[in-house]
This record gives sequence, structure tokens and C-alpha cells, in this order.
Amino acid sequence: MVDTTIDLGSVRLKSPVLAASGTFGFGREVSSVYDLSQIGGICTKGLTVDSRSGNPPPRVAETASGMLNSVGLQNPGIDSFIRDELPNMLQMGCRIVVNIAGNSLEDYQILCRTLDTTRADVIELNLSCPNVREGCMMIGSDERQIRQVVSASKAMTTKPLWVKLTPNVTDIVRMACAAEEAGADAVVLINTLMGLAIDRTSRRPILHNNTGGLSGPAIKPVALRMVADVFRSVSIPIVGVGGIMNGSDAIEFLIAGASAVEIGTATLLKPSACLDVQNEMIAIAESDGVDSLKDYSGTLIAW
Repeated sequence: MVDTTIDLGSVRLKSPVLAASGTFGFGREVSSVYDLSQIGGICTKGLTVDSRSGNPPPRVAETASGMLNSVGLQNPGIDSFIRDELPNMLQMGCRIVVNIAGNSLEDYQILCRTLDTTRADVIELNLSCPNVREGCMMIGSDERQIRQVVSASKAMTTKPLWVKLTPNVTDIVRMACAAEEAGADAVVLINTLMGLAIDRTSRRPILHNNTGGLSGPAIKPVALRMVADVFRSVSIPIVGVGGIMNGSDAIEFLIAGASAVEIGTATLLKPSACLDVQNEMIAIAESDGVDSLKDYSGTLIAW
């Protein structure tokens, strides 16, 4: 039998497969499809200090080999989540990773301090957010801001901090190193790439917000390259995300250097995607004669 357990720092997962933020709701939306205790964990949709209604529609557009979204962090706010959603999630039998987003350093401090007294397992910092006090510069595109936010967040909680980085930068390695130096327990690579879809007839962008985040198979080669590059430069674990549609894709991310993976867009196509990917990984490992999925991690042989 293939060993699927994996350790990401102090966090032990029964499987290296997690549901990515923004595509799985709070778990109850998918819990009728399969037993969620079978997968490694669930990353909540992004949570902010106060509730958000998100961007006006249209907010999602299908593209060649992917999709664009500009949902705008629609969420009930952290207090409502802790009161109404977290108790149910804690009964699901897998790790609960709470994804948080802020528009200032103070937002992240409040969110981490608030979550520190809960039974959530991990806090995932979404740094692909504009800092309104810094001229709306993306926090994750500036090394100084990454260090400030991660360090300040770390001081507010004893929970492991995973830092989800934007790929919309010149050098993702520098950003990952900045996160590690500031105390991140793991980095999550990658968030969506910025893109644009146009309706030729109206000559308007399809999304009301004009641009959106590109996800799905189209971004997988970019995500793999970034995981491989960062793996050579950091000592903390990497969680790979981006275009994973099957078990073979997931194992490629492990080979590139990831310790675990998150499944996002695939879930929108097939709600059972996380479990399907996990089962396919096990079947591939059995075929390869590999005893443990962790044995794939970081085994890329460069030319």
C-alpha cells in the first residue's frame, strides 16, 4: 500500500492533496459528493476582516485551456466565518487551512490574531492583494511588504503560516526567499496570472472588472517552472498550485519540488477532482513501484 502521508513542517497531512481556496467554498458545498476526510485538507475561500459582496458580474469567463475570474473576494467576513462555518468544517476530518486577505498590514494582524484562538490548523496568507496604504501596490510583488506582512502576521499567531504568492512578478524566487526570511512555514505557488478576455462583437472585456486571474491547464507550465526555481532556493516546504487536472499533473509538481498540491479549477469541472487526483496519484505510484508519495518530491533531474 502506498503511503500518502506528508509533513509540511509541523503539519501532518494524511494526503498531499488539498482543495484550493476559492473553488471549494467552505467544504459543505462539496461534502455531499464524497467523504472529505479522505483528502489532505481544505483551503477556505479568501476571508477578510469585514464581509465583501465582491465584484459586479460577469465575474467568470471560460478561456482556451483555462478560465478567468474576478470574483473580488466575496466572503462573509472573519467573525461570521468563525461563528457559522468553522464549526462545521472542523467535523469534516481533514486539515482546515484558512485563507486570509487584507488591504493593509493591520488587516493581516487582525485576521491572524482572531484566528489564533480557533481550532483551524493553518493560516494561508493571500498576498495577491492591493495595499491601499501603499498606492494599491500588490503586497506580494514587493519584497519589503512581504517581509513586513509575514513578520507582523507571525507575531500574532502560533499557527503555521503558509504564504501564497502571486506569479505576476519579475522574480518569484526573491519573493519566496523574503517570505521564508520573515518566518513563513511554507510557500504556496502559484496564484493566478493576470489575463484579459474580449468579446469581439461588443469590443468589451468579458469580465466587468476588465481583467481577471487566469487559472487551469494553461498556467501549469508556468507554475511548474516557478516551483522548481523556488525549490532550489528555500528550505521551507512548497505547496504547488496551478492547472492540476489529474494525478500525473500532481506528481509532476512533487517532482519539481512541491511537498503537497492544491486543486482548484478542476473542482469546478468535477466536484470529486481532489479525490480523483489523489486516487490517480496512488495508482501511478503503485505502477512506478514507489512506496510513498513523498518519495517523488524534489527528484527533478535537469539536463
